[in-house]
Amino acid sequence: MAGKDLYAILGVSKNASDDEIKKAYRKLAKKYHPDLNKGDKSAEEKLKEVNEAYEVLSDKQKKAQYDQFGSTDQNFGGFGGGGFGGFNGGFSGGFSGFDSDFDLGDIFGSFFGGFGSGSRSRNIPRKGSDIGISLSISFEEAAFGCKKTVRFQRIIQCSSCSGTGSKNGSKTKCRKCGGSGQVVMNQRTPFGTIQTSHPCDLCGGSGKVIENPCNVCNGSGHVRYTENLEIDVPAGIDNMQSLNIREKGNAGMNGGPYGDLRVEINVSSHPIFSRDGVDVHCEVPITFVQASLGSNITVPTLDGKAEYNIPSGTQPGDVFRLKGKGIPQIHGYGRGDQFVKIIVEIPRNINDEQASLLSKFESLSSPKNYQKKKSFLDRIKKLFSNW
Repeated sequence: MAGKDLYAILGVSKNASDDEIKKAYRKLAKKYHPDLNKGDKSAEEKLKEVNEAYEVLSDKQKKAQYDQFGSTDQNFGGFGGGGFGGFNGGFSGGFSGFDSDFDLGDIFGSFFGGFGSGSRSRNIPRKGSDIGISLSISFEEAAFGCKKTVRFQRIIQCSSCSGTGSKNGSKTKCRKCGGSGQVVMNQRTPFGTIQTSHPCDLCGGSGKVIENPCNVCNGSGHVRYTENLEIDVPAGIDNMQSLNIREKGNAGMNGGPYGDLRVEINVSSHPIFSRDGVDVHCEVPITFVQASLGSNITVPTLDGKAEYNIPSGTQPGDVFRLKGKGIPQIHGYGRGDQFVKIIVEIPRNINDEQASLLSKFESLSSPKNYQKKKSFLDRIKKLFSNW
């Protein structure tokens, strides 16, 4: 830390009070702590830097020495003979400003070593991981809801040992770490003695070992289980939406709750209908005679057949609405609408009699029968004088 501005590291002025220094430190310690920055080496280094700065500025003697010499060692040899070992125990207590379940002493102890009992954080209840699966349903099942049975694997608590991993339910204090869960090592360096700690490899950092493992789960406390679960798919669910089923995920650790099951819905496409939110769209072909004269047509809907009277002079691409024939509102009231797009089909392979009748029909037609054609010709004549 020689040559570094410890006040700048904590973001306080040189005239900051002890209380201001402490508040700034707590804020930064929470910001960079390992649980919020998993795998982020830069955050790890930043937190070490913050810890070192606070160790100096929170100690009146070291602070006075730093203010005078820019270092806590007049020979500028670092932080004196104590090295980083001075951190040991420095985080026990004094963090009442954090949430009740946020124990920096435990977190720093397990991450850097020498900050208190890291085994406590390893033994607190932790929620199990979530499980994600997919479920394919039909267009109609998504519209009106359904019941489906899903099959998946999850990790559950061993019923034989009640999740303890021990045949008789008891655990003994680890002989290697003495129940602390941490193995402490002291290393002499040119800067003094550095004390580090790491989780005990015998008990895995828990501080306790199992003498008689459960013969069902082999001491893990958990077993793999295949479950068949019937779920309710609500009416109106859309493609790629998910259902969250609480506590149907994997078992927690140290008595923590189960995780959740997330079911992603895949809705199959429909040969006639398409969907836009809660509205349904479809195309219905009609003849040009029906379009010209008007007609009562039968339209397919999700509820079955529906009759609709199209007016005379209906044009290709006209869209009509069938109110309340769409998708139900998910977890709500009412339904969307169905929109019917008209496709006017021109006849092919006409015979001589049909051709004669059509020619007669054309001869009896006037420009007012074809407004779009008339408008188009008028625009053309304005553009081309010789048209």
